[in-house]
Amino acid sequence: MGSHIIAGLKYHDCKAAIAFLCEAFGFERHVVHEAEDASILHAQLKRGDDMIMLGSVRTEDDPFAPYSTTPRDTGGGCTMSTYIIVSDVDVHHDRAVSAGAKVVYPPTEQDYGGRNYSALDPEGNIWHFGDYDPWA
Repeated sequence: MGSHIIAGLKYHDCKAAIAFLCEAFGFERHVVHEAEDASILHAQLKRGDDMIMLGSVRTEDDPFAPYSTTPRDTGGGCTMSTYIIVSDVDVHHDRAVSAGAKVVYPPTEQDYGGRNYSALDPEGNIWHFGDYDPWA
């Protein structure tokens, strides 16, 4: 069994987000369900034993639409961020930069231990990657 907590994200261009997240951050497609209008109803991306779920912004048939938003819809502010443990921060950082990720916090050693960096995806969600393991 994988992780017990799974982040969920909404994107205006979910197909582009899936491609970016796979190329830049190392996710793999697990399940992608398209609607008749070619938007993404539901997608699951895996990274090792971990998973995120995502879908296209929908207003008409989404009961959660009044309770969720995207960075674009807030003027750029994130409503949630995700931290992912990686084995080599610099290699991961370089992969993300090569794929066009906007780094907003460069790889840095932390006083509490570990090294991390932070980057934005194309729609402004912030992702943190580091080798600090809060479980250890």
